[in-house]
Amino acid sequence: MKEEKDFFDKDFFDDELLNNEPAKTSSLNKPSPASRQFPKIFLVTLLLSIIFGALGGFAFVQLYWENQLDQLLKNLKIESPIIKKETIVQNQYIPQTSQEEKVINAVKKASPAVVSIVITKDVPIIEQYFINPFGSDWPFEIQIPQYREKGTRKEKVGGGTGFIISSDGLVLTNKHVVSEQDAEYTIFTSDGKKYPAKILAKDPFYDLAVLKIDQSSIPISQRKTFPTLKLGDSSKIQIGQTVIAIGYALGEFQNTVSVGVVSGLGRTITASGGGMVETLEDVIQTDAAINPGNSGGPLLNLAGEVIGINVARAYSGENIGFAIPINKAKRAIEQVRTIGKIVYPFLGVYYTIITPEMKEQFDLPFDFGAWVGRNSNGQKTEQAVIPGSPAAAVGLKRDDIILEFNGEKITQSNSLAKIIQKYKPGDPVVLKVWRDGSIITVNVTLGERTE
Repeated sequence: MKEEKDFFDKDFFDDELLNNEPAKTSSLNKPSPASRQFPKIFLVTLLLSIIFGALGGFAFVQLYWENQLDQLLKNLKIESPIIKKETIVQNQYIPQTSQEEKVINAVKKASPAVVSIVITKDVPIIEQYFINPFGSDWPFEIQIPQYREKGTRKEKVGGGTGFIISSDGLVLTNKHVVSEQDAEYTIFTSDGKKYPAKILAKDPFYDLAVLKIDQSSIPISQRKTFPTLKLGDSSKIQIGQTVIAIGYALGEFQNTVSVGVVSGLGRTITASGGGMVETLEDVIQTDAAINPGNSGGPLLNLAGEVIGINVARAYSGENIGFAIPINKAKRAIEQVRTIGKIVYPFLGVYYTIITPEMKEQFDLPFDFGAWVGRNSNGQKTEQAVIPGSPAAAVGLKRDDIILEFNGEKITQSNSLAKIIQKYKPGDPVVLKVWRDGSIITVNVTLGERTE
């Protein structure tokens, strides 16, 4: 029993494992190193098997239920939350590049149809010479400058922009661009070619004109079919949307591009140019740069459609430009195509719209309506009613206040000029008029006005 005790004695393990000295037992009873390590290896292997088994099982279960969930969402036609998240991330990145590409594409698409209009005129050649008013006998040399005309020469006197609206060469521009009398108008296309132009019609109310590229001197087989711009819908314009202006900037830089946003709608401005002063209602305000020479050029949306015609800029402000909504030009374009001129219904009165401030200042009975024969300061105009007009025919006179036009109330936001454009020459209408303390009804047939 002595040997058995020694085999389990603590000293055996100390000697064998710690002191690396041989134990005092026979080789038959001594356990091998492999047999002593086996319990530890077995335990480690078992533990790793349990861990990896659990992980593998979890992964299998997760994959299975994910597949089941995806199949369920597909059956219910519900987008996977993971896919939706990826789409949102993509949408955060794409728009900036997309908008830049849209601007570039719109400019490429529109530029071939944008033209420069150069105005030339025969101007006198002035020669300067000197005379002695006292004659050659006068002892002192006195030379007085004199001037005389010595023929004429053609000179550029102005320029503007237009854009082609029909393949046969109809061009839309501003009326003030082509207001120069006894002048010649030449159209330069983006490919560097030039053509003489004829003025077909001028709009009597809006700063618009329609020209025609003249190819009459070119053989029919060689006449060009021109690229055109698509007209958009200006009623869908929203404040803040991106717009592009293209024009003959400063009468020098052809097809100059500027980009901005619509910064206001429904503006009323008084614009001057080409010897004209005109009040324009319901125009678009934009911060896209509109420089001298840009007049008559297109204001585009990102689809490359024309939504306005650039007309003016504010000299006293920074980046404040204005454009006539394209919908106001569509009627004029159609009339030129069908009857060869632009006509509007015509009443024939000079007036101002009454404001609450004007009512108080002049003790008027109403704070709305068209005050006949008065200007915006409440002062009398030179004429109140145009002789021979429909208004003259029915006896309208100075200080009448037209309250309603065919049942529509006349206000600052719904002016007489805006209302009357809904009608055609020859239409009968009913006016509600305040005169000398009483309200009367006046029946009138609208006349025709053309440039």
